[in-house]
Formats: sequence, structure tokens, C-alpha cells
Amino acid sequence: MTDTASADLASLPLPPKNPLPYRQRARALRSFHTGMDELRDAGGPVTRFRLGPNWLMPPIVVATSPQAIRDILSVKDGAVDKTSLILSELLRVLGGNLFNLPYEQWLPRKRTLQPVFTKQRVREFGGHMAEAAEKVSAGWVEGDVVDLDAECRTLTLRALGRSVLGLDLTDHVDDIAEPLRTALTYVADRSLRPVRAPRWLPTPARRRAFAGSDALHRLAGDILARCRADPTTDAPLVQALIAATDPESGNSLSDSEIADELIVFLFAGHDTTATTLTYAMWELGRHPEIQDRVAAEVAALPDRELEPDDVAHLDYTVQVLREALRLCPPGPTGTRLATRDVEVGGYRVPAGMLLIFAGWQCSAIPHSGPAVGLRPRPVQRGQHEESRPLAVHPVRGWTPGLHRRSLRDARSDPWAWPVHPPSRDMFTRRRIPARRSVQDGRGRPDSGPHPDRNPVGANDLEIPT
Repeated sequence: MTDTASADLASLPLPPKNPLPYRQRARALRSFHTGMDELRDAGGPVTRFRLGPNWLMPPIVVATSPQAIRDILSVKDGAVDKTSLILSELLRVLGGNLFNLPYEQWLPRKRTLQPVFTKQRVREFGGHMAEAAEKVSAGWVEGDVVDLDAECRTLTLRALGRSVLGLDLTDHVDDIAEPLRTALTYVADRSLRPVRAPRWLPTPARRRAFAGSDALHRLAGDILARCRADPTTDAPLVQALIAATDPESGNSLSDSEIADELIVFLFAGHDTTATTLTYAMWELGRHPEIQDRVAAEVAALPDRELEPDDVAHLDYTVQVLREALRLCPPGPTGTRLATRDVEVGGYRVPAGMLLIFAGWQCSAIPHSGPAVGLRPRPVQRGQHEESRPLAVHPVRGWTPGLHRRSLRDARSDPWAWPVHPPSRDMFTRRRIPARRSVQDGRGRPDSGPHPDRNPVGANDLEIPT
């Protein structure tokens, strides 16, 4: 950094202090989905506060504006590092991977793994993913009710297992989902507590978290051992990780490093993708006119199995998925630690401060007034109608969360959980119009949102006859 740049940075003001009372700040910090709104509304798009002395928890800066988040994520020299409390705890529990490694360890790992994710390699996964979608949707019988969350998780596990790991993970749902949930819950709870038990203390939560981690590592180790024993095993990702080398040092990954990477791929490829699918299909089910348009776009493709090249002809479907990601990102917040003074949103953030960036607050439409549904925005001059973006006006009480616990908490509002996702049109091209199938607490048809009632089968899908 030049002397001029240092002087300019030093002249910037610190982020404004957040005026919320201590208890309210602490509660907001632990609420990934709505707490950032409270902090932003009280302190502005970049705001700072403390929850304890520096030796207990570093000062915190919350960034909710696009520019501030760009300032955090665009740093490429380690000045903003993945050494925050939550990422450090994640590294200790699940092992080091691209998601949580500090900069000095992350850089060679990135160089090693970057060739694994070329477009050509990703294309190899497409056929297995389409096959998984067809098999799962084939089990959706007309007139039945299915749990959309469970079905989407089954779909993503099947696609992940066949496309990258070379095995059918359908029978391993509990072996993956429960250990991951246990470990991630422990990491989140411990990281966000101002006062934490010493790491050497074998608390019940700690024992459960590391037992879950051990189970995941055993599964990853078994997958890796099978691929090493038989190099012809159809497991593209595992084989690519085995063959990967750092182009600068020539070093390859050890078995433990490969296992650590496989675990984060299990999480990212299973949980987060299932969350996105659940929300997208829920919105489509609530808006049959949008669903019909997606189905028509798919039906216009040749009558054969879907291929990666077909995505270029699914512009509207891609818009819907991107809008689902914008409105319900599976990871609405992230953290970093400033290792030296940096500029964030026009403010100076001193070294040692914990940075929390809340991307969902940048893109989600504010909760104001009743829900009005999924509708296209007005077409701008010179913009084709087919390419216009969509805007989902959130259902009252919908609170996207970082993990399943947040989604469970949202059930206090019956319209906060996916209740009527689409029929299987997208996969089978059959014209089955989606309809609402919500019932009130006494089993009668429910005509609208009632915050004081919890409907029967609030996360179910009825496939109409």
C-alpha cells in the first residue's frame, strides 16, 4: 500500500456505532435471516458494535450495501481473511477446505483445484443430474402429497452421488444430513456466543459435533478408498481431486485433504442446492402462470433427455432460478476478519474487526404490505419481454435462513414455509396445473394467510388429479 493510499485510508471515518441496546444487538446477530435488517435499520448500511472485550470477541462491522460487500469480497491479498470465528470453528470441526482455509493455505489449494471446475468437467455432471431429476419426479403420483423439502434433498443427494462421487447416496441421507446439521449447528452456536466454553472442555454439544464430523470423514474416506482401489470408478470429482496438482509446486492433495474437500462438496451440493430448489418450486407453485411459462419453455426442447447445451435455450427458467437465489439465498450472510485497515463502504475498518456481510439485505424486497405474488417488472425500453427480470414479492413472514433451523422457526407463520410448489410439469412435461392445498388447523380449506394458525402439512405438495 502506498503512502498516499495509507493517508487516504487513515482520513476515513470509522463506521457509525449501532444504537441498538446490547441484548437486541446480540439477538439480531444470532438471527441470520432477519437480524441483519434490524442492525441495518438502526445503524445504517455499514455499522459497528461490540458484544464484549476484544479478548473475548472482536468488534463487529455489519455491511449490507452492495458497495460495502464488494469492498469486502474483492480483496485478493489476504487483508480480509477467512479467519473469523465461525470459519475458524468450521475448520476445526470439519477440516480445512476452499470454503474456510486462511489466505496463505487457501491460495495453493485454489491453484490445485481450479482446473477441476472447467466448463468441460462440469458438463460431464449434467447427464447424471438430469437423470436424478427424472427419477425423483417419476415417484410423484398424481393426487399424492409429497414433502417438498425432503424430495429436493433426495434429488440433490442422488444427483451429487451419481454425478461426482460415483455412488447412489439415496440410502445415505441420514448419514449425511444429520451429521452435517449437528456439526454446523454447533459451529454457529459457539461462534455467535460472546462467552464460550474452552475448546478443551468436552461438552455434550462438542462431542456430538465431532462425532458427526467423524461420520462424514468415514464416508468421504470410504468413497476415496474405493476410487483409489479402482481407478475406473465413475466418480468424476473424486478422480479429479486425486489427479489434481498445484501448477507451481507440483504438490498433490493428501487423502485427508481430499476428504475435507469432499465434505464441503457434500454440504454445498446437497443442502444449499436443495434450499434453492425448494424455494424456486414453491414460488412456481404459487404462481401457475409463471410455472406454465417455464413448462412451455422446457416442452419446446427436443423430445429426449436434457443436456447441458439445452440451458442456452432456457432463458426464462434460468431467470426464475436466479430470482430464487436473489430472494432466498441459501447463505444470506458471510464473515471475514480484517487483518489490516481496509476501506468498507467509505469507512475505515481497523485491523482485527470482524466483518459480516449480508447479501440478502441488498436484494430482498422489503416486507411492506400484503404479498402480491410473483410478477414481472415493467419491460425497459429496448429490452425484450423474454429477458426481463422477475420480482418475487415475499409472502408475509417468509424469512430465508442459513440452515434448516431457521426454516423451522419460520413455521410460526403458515405462509412462511413452502406449501404449494409446482407439479412435475418441469420434468415430465405433463400439463398438471398446480393448485393450493393448504388446510387450516381443523382440516378445512384455508383461503389465505393466518399468522395465528399452523396448517396441516405446511411443507407438503399436493399433486392434483
